[in-house]
Amino acid sequence: MNYFADYAWLPHGWAGDARIDLAAGTIATVQVDAARAQCEYLGRYVLPGMPNLHSHAFQRAMAGLAERQGSEEDSFWTWRETMYAFASRIGPDELQAIAAQLYVEMLRAGYTHVCEFHYLHHQPDGKPYADPAAMSFALIEAAREAGIGLTLLPTLYMTGGFDGRPLSERQRRFGFEVDGYLRLLQSVGKMENSTLRIGVALHSLRAVPEQALRQVLAADETKARVVHIHIAEQIGEVQDCLALRGARPVEWLLDHAPVDARWCLVHATHLTAGEVSRLAQSGAVAGLCPTTEANLGDGLFPLKTYIDAGGVLGIGSDSHISVSPVEELRWLEYGQRLVTRHRNVAVSASSASVGENLWGDASFGGARAAGVAIGAIDDASRADLIALDAAAAQLAARDQDNVVDSFIFSGNTNLVRHVMVDGAWVVRDGRHRDEERIARRYSETVTRLAR
Repeated sequence: MNYFADYAWLPHGWAGDARIDLAAGTIATVQVDAARAQCEYLGRYVLPGMPNLHSHAFQRAMAGLAERQGSEEDSFWTWRETMYAFASRIGPDELQAIAAQLYVEMLRAGYTHVCEFHYLHHQPDGKPYADPAAMSFALIEAAREAGIGLTLLPTLYMTGGFDGRPLSERQRRFGFEVDGYLRLLQSVGKMENSTLRIGVALHSLRAVPEQALRQVLAADETKARVVHIHIAEQIGEVQDCLALRGARPVEWLLDHAPVDARWCLVHATHLTAGEVSRLAQSGAVAGLCPTTEANLGDGLFPLKTYIDAGGVLGIGSDSHISVSPVEELRWLEYGQRLVTRHRNVAVSASSASVGENLWGDASFGGARAAGVAIGAIDDASRADLIALDAAAAQLAARDQDNVVDSFIFSGNTNLVRHVMVDGAWVVRDGRHRDEERIARRYSETVTRLAR
């Protein structure tokens, strides 16, 4: 198929009269200053789709249910108990229904690929399902239904703290020993295709002992899989790591694991200047989830210092109290403005546009974290494209010099009109191809869970 855009956002910036030729879901060639003849028209402004590098799909169904104060000391840790209680009601059918609805919402917002950090493995009592991969398969099927790209990250979760305590009753369904975990990776790994990638996830340093971490990494002899880990999200986690391992979490990981461009360190909120520099130099992706981090009261990532050090970043919607790359990027910038009391923080030597820097950095880092050739309109990239609604009032009198800034900083109206994944249209004129059926099943599922 051959497509034409008035302006396409290529790796070096906007290019006019862009012809994009596809072959088997992949961008074969991109030509600029091309003729529109014999091409399907994409739109005036076409961007690469945004990868979402961190998701816990089941939590979408509890968004808004943890916003009443239980005590003046409410924190991530009290929210976690609410989350555990909610998770105990969810089986494979419920997970598929919730995830499919979430993935439709992601696509409509401009996310075209999601990294699913999946630890809801077993039955609520901790016993495996007849097929230990049943919950993983539910997520794979949900992504197929919705038409979104998926990097499934089955998660190793073994202990309840840095001291090696057993998992609590509510955590039992998350647990795997290393051998069982590696068998799960092998089982789901057989399903990989152009829109499905399998990676490794280590829940956190408190949940994965050092020896287990080494065993899992050694099992991936080709170093082909991406590796994700929650880290330094909470001050309490930093304090416990210091007390029991003699180092801060990011410091300890960089000293004891081969952290490189395959890795995504999710949150990495609480860093020293030295950790910022070392993380940037490693090539790993900082997986930032600003709306969730704000909702949980986690803290604020040192964005400007990290960007100046050449660090790679991406964004995720995590607990899905918001499902919008625009809002994640906006609050990534606004958090820095509130702290520094300056405007236009996330800029670079190559561009003074905050919007272009944020979209470009997050799409590049998200693609790296996903382990897939996405996030760019370029030869050999998967054809994941979004076309903006050039007729929207928010984009009136805008041109290629300010359209991305206006897309991100002009309010909450969704300006994504069409979405393509792997060369196939999944959203046209703002509507997903199967949204009514998926939404109806989701509503029935959530209603049943609430009884």
